[in-house]
Amino acid sequence: MALNEILKLRTRDAFKKDFHVIRFLGVFIAISDGKVIAVKGQPLSYCPLAQKLYGKSKVTGDIKAKEIKALVEQKISEFGSFTSQRKFDQAKIAVPFGASEMLMFALRQKVIDAAVVVCDGAGSVIVTEPDMVQMIGARMNGLFYTTPIEDIQDRLSAARCHLPFSDAAIDQASAVAKACDLGYKNIAVTVNGYMQDQDMAEIRRLEKAYTVTITILVVCTTATDGARIQEIKECADLIWSCASSDVREVIGRSALLQISHRIPVFALTSKALRFLSVYSDSPDRIKDLDTSKQYILSHVPSKEKVVMGEVFSYYLSEAHLPLRSKAEPRLAHRSKNEDFQAIGPGDDCNCSTCVFTKSQAPGDPYDLDKCPKFRGQIK
Repeated sequence: MALNEILKLRTRDAFKKDFHVIRFLGVFIAISDGKVIAVKGQPLSYCPLAQKLYGKSKVTGDIKAKEIKALVEQKISEFGSFTSQRKFDQAKIAVPFGASEMLMFALRQKVIDAAVVVCDGAGSVIVTEPDMVQMIGARMNGLFYTTPIEDIQDRLSAARCHLPFSDAAIDQASAVAKACDLGYKNIAVTVNGYMQDQDMAEIRRLEKAYTVTITILVVCTTATDGARIQEIKECADLIWSCASSDVREVIGRSALLQISHRIPVFALTSKALRFLSVYSDSPDRIKDLDTSKQYILSHVPSKEKVVMGEVFSYYLSEAHLPLRSKAEPRLAHRSKNEDFQAIGPGDDCNCSTCVFTKSQAPGDPYDLDKCPKFRGQIK
């Protein structure tokens, strides 16, 4: 598995104190010292959101590992992600139906009193300030692993966030338990749909044990397997379908509401409708949808116009879900031999600049373009 291969790198002495893993365009990416050190997995052949954010000319079906590396490092340079220069200064809506955007509105309208999210350099974080939850999540990709960055932890603490784990662990169930211990009664939590160790059933158990209300938002579902999708169906309230056709079909059939066609978000429960309602200009209409029917919010004109996130105009109509689009994100179909290999050739490389040499040779350890094996690998 690509994720497991990437995570093996964290045991190397060079990365033990500074190692982060995200998912971007379908592939897993390892980052250390503000640089991409590994790319592994099957990329998306198409993603409408990525093309909107980064440009159609840069995000194409035949994108190479080196091009993905450049896009991520450009983002690190701009936002300071995974470094002590991490910016927390953007509370504007970045995408129409992002999880952090919805959490920001839910905190503002006091539908929830705490959000449990993840942040690079801090791991699981309990957030109570509306703008702060958006500053954390606005431009962050799916985070799978991170190590502590003291400056980030200090600034989050100063912003009245609670940091349950000094080692920056990502453990959403334990962080929810901490939020309950702190006295929060209406909690929303983001859960990585791909990571099977993020236990949603445990979160539901905590909801009953503490007599609280917990809204589970499942994100990062690309390539999620069938058993995990069933768990999501049984436990989650809101689900982002990402590039998963299976999530669209299995979750979509049970959804009360589908938001958009291309990258749908599915609301499965009345709790989800209440959470979503404060993101619209018609909260009562969304909250009180007939749960015996299915609905879609889309750009297809109907009698009912609804403004979401204060600026995005959509139309509400009844539908038989899921409704699919030809413009959905798609994984590239490559043979195993065409799968991206980890950037950096491996322990057997003795070139003086390779980050993966056993001796950790002097020189810029991330200047992999100078490694002949690396150059051959990314052509």
